[in-house]
Amino acid sequence: MFSRDVLKIDAAAVAETIQAQIREQVLGTLRRKGAVVGLSGGIDSSVVAALCARALGKERVLGLFMPEHHSSDDSLMLGQMLVSAIGIDAQIENLGPTLEAAGCYRRQEEAIRTVFPEYGPGFKSKITLPSILEGNRLNVFQLTIQTPQGEIKSSRMKPAAYLQLVAATNFKQRLRKMMEYYHADRLNYAVAGTPNRLEYDQGFFVKQGDGAADFKPIAHLYKTQVFALAEFLGVPEEIRRRTPTTDTYSMAQTQEEFYFALPYDRMDLCLYGHNHGVAPAEVAPVVDLLPDQVERVYKDIEAKRRTTQYLHLRPLLVEPVNEV
Repeated sequence: MFSRDVLKIDAAAVAETIQAQIREQVLGTLRRKGAVVGLSGGIDSSVVAALCARALGKERVLGLFMPEHHSSDDSLMLGQMLVSAIGIDAQIENLGPTLEAAGCYRRQEEAIRTVFPEYGPGFKSKITLPSILEGNRLNVFQLTIQTPQGEIKSSRMKPAAYLQLVAATNFKQRLRKMMEYYHADRLNYAVAGTPNRLEYDQGFFVKQGDGAADFKPIAHLYKTQVFALAEFLGVPEEIRRRTPTTDTYSMAQTQEEFYFALPYDRMDLCLYGHNHGVAPAEVAPVVDLLPDQVERVYKDIEAKRRTTQYLHLRPLLVEPVNEV
């Protein structure tokens, strides 16, 4: 019988298994002395940092805060709370000036002004997807802006505007990773990736950005399980209560409205059901949806796997080359 219990874990046992793997991978396979973790104030990076501290010793883990012009103040505050709780060293790298110099914000605004010509200083923005529960949605992103006076306006985006806005925004994830690897090279450390199973499976990452890492210790865990692990590891309650966000655009934005079809707890159950061949009619009452809605979520899962497959691919070669 399908139920929410399918995602329950023995947090102590799971933590010990992951910690043993981190030690083997970082100190053995990768032959590095410690780990660098980019800290966002979110649940995933907090759990990865806590696991690395337990596995390698807190003195062998460096946390990085990498705010930029659109970052939420809460991200830094919560990240510093995590650092205090687990006792690791951390540094702040302000990425705003570098992103400004690279034209990240200018290119974003150019794309936005093709939809809203009035967009300028004092405005905020985000992009969202329509709810999958409203019917067989098209994955057409909608741009929402907020004027300095607080007025909200929304409009569908043409493909060219959407692609430019995302391409410019991806500077952020790629610059963060560049900074992580600077410190990793400096210290002879490995870079820890922070995606959970939902993000990894569904391609919710930027290639050569937050998708790049030397090891990814929680990529096999559903986000529900990451929250359970966070409680066991002593991640501060304020972080565990925070709604998962992208912290990428200037307007507040949840992961659900930006990319996933449902809130993470229901999405996890649908993904588990899909992965284990559970019929939509059996999953539906557990996630408080109709069977046809779960069927639409299943189709969305499959569509995202197809469209983001290239994110997981190595560079393509003309002929095989011997690789270690």
